[in-house]
Amino acid sequence: MSGFSPDFLWGVSTSALQIEGAFDADGRGPSVWDAHTAKDGSDARVATGHHDRYREDVALLADLGVDAYRFSIAWPRVQPSGASGEVNQRGLDFYDRLVDELVGRGITPVPTLFHWDTPSTLTWQDRDTADRFAEYAALVAERLGDRVPRWITINEPAEVTLLGHAIGEHAPGLKLVFDALPVAHHLLLGHGRAVQALRAAGARQIGVAMSHTPVWTASNSDEDRFAAELYDGIMNRLFADPVLTGRYPETFAEAMPGPVEDDLAVISSPIDWYGINYYNPSLVGAPTPGESSYAGIDLPPDLPFELHDIPGYPHTAFDWPVVPDGLRELLVSLRDRYGDRLPPVLITENGCSYDEPFEDTRRIEYLDGHIRAVEAAMSEGVDVRGYFVWSLLDNWEWAEGFRQRFGLVHVDYETLKRTPKASFGWYRDHIRATRA
Repeated sequence: MSGFSPDFLWGVSTSALQIEGAFDADGRGPSVWDAHTAKDGSDARVATGHHDRYREDVALLADLGVDAYRFSIAWPRVQPSGASGEVNQRGLDFYDRLVDELVGRGITPVPTLFHWDTPSTLTWQDRDTADRFAEYAALVAERLGDRVPRWITINEPAEVTLLGHAIGEHAPGLKLVFDALPVAHHLLLGHGRAVQALRAAGARQIGVAMSHTPVWTASNSDEDRFAAELYDGIMNRLFADPVLTGRYPETFAEAMPGPVEDDLAVISSPIDWYGINYYNPSLVGAPTPGESSYAGIDLPPDLPFELHDIPGYPHTAFDWPVVPDGLRELLVSLRDRYGDRLPPVLITENGCSYDEPFEDTRRIEYLDGHIRAVEAAMSEGVDVRGYFVWSLLDNWEWAEGFRQRFGLVHVDYETLKRTPKASFGWYRDHIRATRA
């Protein structure tokens, strides 16, 4: 594909809680997810055993030929109780070994500092958690910063706010609905303070990983347009605007706690690149009476919008519509909305769940279509610098447990044996072709 330069970054992504296991190793403390049982009755106590098999997994990365590996650092492994001043050197030692292994194989480590596993003693309802997060970021940077050229502060604050605190689908399981908005502010403040802490430690390439979705309107009625604009405000602008423009959308500004203007100056601390996690568009209309659900998630009553299935497209095992051009649409719309305020972009997550153990042809079609959509967006002038597949391994998929398989590598959850799928070989060949 001629649209990708030789220095375009090809990678894969994982997160600590979903793959590491080893809940009691290294003096790790509990996270808010440790007591959260998935719908299939599983938990992440073992996950895919990456903590004990990281060298095997790095060897897989080397065979795949990726430039970079996006992983996350488990906050409870570094600060088991989340207390100020606490440092668990044994926990940091694990990530020290992992980073050394990656660097030794010529793979750029791209750690995410927070991928949802808040220490169980902390809550993002409290402003103080933003301070604790910045302190933790400084500790990690001090230990790993000499070998880590690129950092991610927070992954998907929208999901932490909405799924974890608004509707209770994810840990910590709160159902605050719109009273969860202060959580969004504290997460964004934590991001801004972590950026400042990383800068003070000498970091030069800092970004954030945001989930975004193109919002399609169910009809041209005023009611549907209003609902879609509100949903776009919640899923996209509520999190992007403060980081990129230093302002909240007017609809949400008054709901935010604390000295908001002062906080926004911190939240909008300059970043070097902007990470986008994309899975599918959202079709939104005005609410109808009765209970509502989407993709297996029961939604609270009386929401001012309703999510609809998108007909005419294939669906993944997660029942998400497969719309590759939605990624091009999203990238172009963000560029048009933010202009020069949007820094270079990395696709920090894109992938799909299919129950095809080894010959996963639908995953290959999915990845091929979405990579072509990235190339199309670049041809329209969007500055995209990298693409990371979610995920390297089949893993513990949060509330879904082990029922959803996103990996390029199949994991037998009984034996933890790793077996590369057909998509692994396809992605490896694709990376090689872009370098030819």
